[in-house]
Amino acid sequence: MINILFSARAAQWPVYRAPLETAFAEKGLEFTLTDHTDSPETIDYLVYAPAREDDDLSVYSNLKLIQSLWAGPDKLLKNKTLTQPMARMVDPGMTQGMADYVFGHIMRHHLEVDRFTNAKPGDWLMDWAPPLPAERTVAILGIGALGMACAKVAHDYGFNVIGWSRTQKDDAPFACYAGAEGLEKALREADIIVTLLPNTPATEKVINEKTIAQMKDGAALINPGRGQLIDDDAFLAALNSGKISGATLDVFHTEPLPAEHPYWHHPNVLVTPHVASETRVDTAARVVAENIARVEKGQNALHLIDPALKY
Repeated sequence: MINILFSARAAQWPVYRAPLETAFAEKGLEFTLTDHTDSPETIDYLVYAPAREDDDLSVYSNLKLIQSLWAGPDKLLKNKTLTQPMARMVDPGMTQGMADYVFGHIMRHHLEVDRFTNAKPGDWLMDWAPPLPAERTVAILGIGALGMACAKVAHDYGFNVIGWSRTQKDDAPFACYAGAEGLEKALREADIIVTLLPNTPATEKVINEKTIAQMKDGAALINPGRGQLIDDDAFLAALNSGKISGATLDVFHTEPLPAEHPYWHHPNVLVTPHVASETRVDTAARVVAENIARVEKGQNALHLIDPALKY
């Protein structure tokens, strides 16, 4: 019998309980599942989406795995009591949701919808048509599971897709770059840039005055990754000058985004409230069950987080 603790906001327990129990049973696991324990040393697995960042994880002295319900581990890695192996959530439902969001906003910028949204009454803009997708270059910065899914959707539709990541990706059906020189090349080529990088010391403010200067004039940017990827002051200056033609921003340094923040009021910025993709309960439950079953068989869990790399 394995003991599994669900630790998240109270409202999530009744939503996740039945799907988790079903997924565990389908994997043939003999388990107890609870959202509370007075004996943390008896817990084998922690299903985790903490309501607070300073939980004392050291009390779970016999944990085999922490399975996060979040795709991004950066908040969890700030916990100084974290010593146990932890897997991030890579959920097919979440991946589909992110691909939907990113492709939808690629099309928004490709079609230059803001040109019409911001038109004055009587502006009958018949002298303009967008280029074909093959004539637009979309750069996906971050070719992990989510980035690759988004890139393939755009590529299959017909956009000229390029990717960039920390390490070279040789198995993609489109050109991929790596390293500082590769980033500059991707930025210089791209008409639309999508940032899906993890939040690490190496990626913090990767969109800054220097990298913005490397972009095409009039490039657009979509950020469903992390707010920390963008230097807001440099980015706003680029928006105001027209260097950046428009942006779709889903994540921010401070959330909720303060009402007085300039992003809310900029005519070429669409703010969405961190909704690019949510964990889907049914598919996430099956991911949790799969990882627990793997560990019980003596196999490595999928999508283990490397504390040194921060993802």
